[in-house]
Amino acid sequence: MTLRPHDLDGIDMVILPPTRDLGDGFKVRRALPSAHRRMVGPFIFFDQMGPVAFRGGEGLDVRPHPHIGLATVTYLLDGEILHRDSVGSVQAIRPGEVNWMTAGSGIAHSERSPDELRAGGPSLYGLQTWVALPTAYEETAPSFSHHKAHEIPTIEAEGVTLTLIAGTSDGLASPVKTFSDMVYADIQLAAGARYRVKAEHIERCIYVIEGYVAVEGQTGGFDPHELVVLKPGAEIVLRADNGPARLMLAGGEPFPEKRNIVWNFVHSDPERIEQAKRDWREQRFAPVPDEHEFIPLPEEPQPVRYP
Repeated sequence: MTLRPHDLDGIDMVILPPTRDLGDGFKVRRALPSAHRRMVGPFIFFDQMGPVAFRGGEGLDVRPHPHIGLATVTYLLDGEILHRDSVGSVQAIRPGEVNWMTAGSGIAHSERSPDELRAGGPSLYGLQTWVALPTAYEETAPSFSHHKAHEIPTIEAEGVTLTLIAGTSDGLASPVKTFSDMVYADIQLAAGARYRVKAEHIERCIYVIEGYVAVEGQTGGFDPHELVVLKPGAEIVLRADNGPARLMLAGGEPFPEKRNIVWNFVHSDPERIEQAKRDWREQRFAPVPDEHEFIPLPEEPQPVRYP
């Protein structure tokens, strides 16, 4: 995880996320947390999954694993994932749809390529983020919600298409239930189109999916897979140079309390994470129906120690 030097006004830092190969050509880029930035608003993990085309007969197989104190948000650009969890949800997610899973006091889930797609070698490309929950909701009851693409608000104007996955932005409000002030949007720019990143939320970042994005009025811009953290209150105009571009906008109000991260657990109380580790090791989490595997707790899961 490295920082890229820049001299652009309004930009706090540009993070270059490392790539991790999980096998079978499936790669993940993790932009948050980093050694340079732990969170942006409530966003504490930001992963790009793929793109990947699995071989025939293969696919994604993330066995059941636990979470506490956070919500996972899954948003696909290509492919399909079948989600199962310990509150009984069984839900396929496809591009443009939103899976929001609130872990709260504890949930387990699996993510797999559907059986009917494996023979042809399924493709997969998307983003999964973890949103930390405010202290008042860290122990809320676990739940799951799914929203079809047509339920997610979208605006189009002057070559800009903005789809608001969660939170509020640009006069839109997503129907996805959240627990704190936030924004999470998919922004597509036609060649030459411009989008102003507004100061509607205290902390904001953009993650470039594809294309080159220049900063209007300045020399420089951003390439694919760069996480760009804006300074609070700064507004910049992004322009799609050299063809169309696509980016994600994420952020919101920061929390006053530190969040501890160990393995798949996020919480303000480190002892609560120790309890979650014991509960998973001793199989006290509710099981995921129709699943007969699970990911064991690592021997010595280390806390993520970032400033």
